[in-house]
Amino acid sequence: MATSTPGTKRARRPGPISDSHKAALAKGREEGRIVRAYLEALETSKPRRGRKRTVESIRKKLAEIENELASASPLNRLHLVQERRNLEAELAHSGQSVDLAALEKDFIRVAKDYSARKGLSYSAWRAVGVSARVLEKAGIPRTRG
Repeated sequence: MATSTPGTKRARRPGPISDSHKAALAKGREEGRIVRAYLEALETSKPRRGRKRTVESIRKKLAEIENELASASPLNRLHLVQERRNLEAELAHSGQSVDLAALEKDFIRVAKDYSARKGLSYSAWRAVGVSARVLEKAGIPRTRG
């Protein structure tokens, strides 16, 4: 016969999750996916300083790095390997285009609920690059904080 002593808590087995709870979890995951996709698209489409790199210029720089690696000191080799990895990643993403308008539309649809649930302020959204126009369309009011 198992008894619990005073002051100790018995492990409670979690009960089955209700359908409404499952739906709320699924909604939260979907909203998070939409927000993440929009913010990542904003980040990658942000204008960069300087001349845009072409696929050919990236390949040329990769060839230069390969030549330099053979005679580089260990520390320089480390930096060259990292630069090579960065360029290879840039090359892999160079042909991909993102439909920012579609992502923005989805973001506007879910941003208000997501923002309220996560306690996100207008200024936090602005700090990560979401435009005032998009926040207005999403119904996220200007607030302090």
